Amino acid sequence: MLYYLFKYLHTTFHWPGTGLFKYISFRAAMATMSSFVITFLLGQFFINFLNRKQILESNRFLGLGKEYIGIKSKTPTMGGILIILATVIPTLLFSKLHNIYIILLLITTVLMGIVGFLDDYIKVFKKKKNGLSGWIKLLGQIFLGITVSTILFFHKDVVIRELSITPHEISTVLNDPVPSPAYNDVKSTKTTIPFFKSNELDYAQISAMLLGSKNYTWILYMLVVCFIIASVSNGANLTDGLDGLTAGTSVIVGTTLAVLAYLSGHIVFAKYLNIMYIPNLGELAIFCCAFVGACIGFLWYNTYPAQIFMGDTGSLTVGAIIAVVAICIRKELLIPILCGIFLLENVSVIVQTSYFKYTRKRYGIGKRVFKMAPLHHHYQKLGWHESKIVTRFLILSLLFAIATLITLKIR
Repeated sequence: MLYYLFKYLHTTFHWPGTGLFKYISFRAAMATMSSFVITFLLGQFFINFLNRKQILESNRFLGLGKEYIGIKSKTPTMGGILIILATVIPTLLFSKLHNIYIILLLITTVLMGIVGFLDDYIKVFKKKKNGLSGWIKLLGQIFLGITVSTILFFHKDVVIRELSITPHEISTVLNDPVPSPAYNDVKSTKTTIPFFKSNELDYAQISAMLLGSKNYTWILYMLVVCFIIASVSNGANLTDGLDGLTAGTSVIVGTTLAVLAYLSGHIVFAKYLNIMYIPNLGELAIFCCAFVGACIGFLWYNTYPAQIFMGDTGSLTVGAIIAVVAICIRKELLIPILCGIFLLENVSVIVQTSYFKYTRKRYGIGKRVFKMAPLHHHYQKLGWHESKIVTRFLILSLLFAIATLITLKIR
């Protein structure tokens, strides 16, 4: 909203300073600071409100000992509402609201926020420790995946810019007094493959190989998007078990995505790095920065010992946001690297459950690979302090983020 106001003031009255709002970098910085201030200022009031209403964590830490449960069960939950508000408000203020990527991320935030809120509501107010059925949460993630994939696949503004002439024709174009455009904005199902020089993968070609026709590309793309959203969203949900772990990891991942979005949406940087240029994508950096600022502000109250938990309202939404941003910037194949912590948490649960079922069927007694899953609880059982686990996981997350950025040059 402020973008349109200051654009009007700049073009009509030429007021000094109003031209700053045309720069994505300035608006992204303002979004970061605004979202942090919103979370920081509202945080204590929101915590007090949750305490008064007895919206507290209850069954989340079963299996970790009575003393641990007693401490954590007195902590307010559903703090994800604060993250959502602090992400959405600055985005509405500083971004171009007609941008399709901004619209898509706002839809993602609201939809998955509703699913997470219902899950927390059932846990807290209906006293059902499991909340929403896993299948219902999965259906919500699939619905979001269908929505996202449909918009990205069919919307006219979701394009990439490709060279429309062959390399040997470039000199002809440059010498032409009235040269024809050398680039075209085209609909494409291409994505980026890390570590390869010709690093583009086309879902249409995969559809032709696997399904026998490019006409089924939208089906393949929809399945991939649904799988990614469900995996990352659930991974963030599983990671949300220690004070500051999910919020801290999200700050690192969100910052990396903001950098990638800005580079991919900037024609000069995209050309220099020889990466896919996606018109209008730079605006997504503003949303990412608002998201990062909100997570930093939430982390102020969520560090050990936590004054508030984000709950499923936050963790499911955070994971969905990360997944959809990665898909929009066509870097979804980098998710296993960038979201390495989420991947480790997911894999630890899958391995633990699968091995337990296998050994129980084979030997009559279920055995475990880890002392407890997800992975961070395994280290708690080993006697590691919570702060040490979180710090070391965040160090790993930072290294994963660096490895992700390195893929821009290593091919």
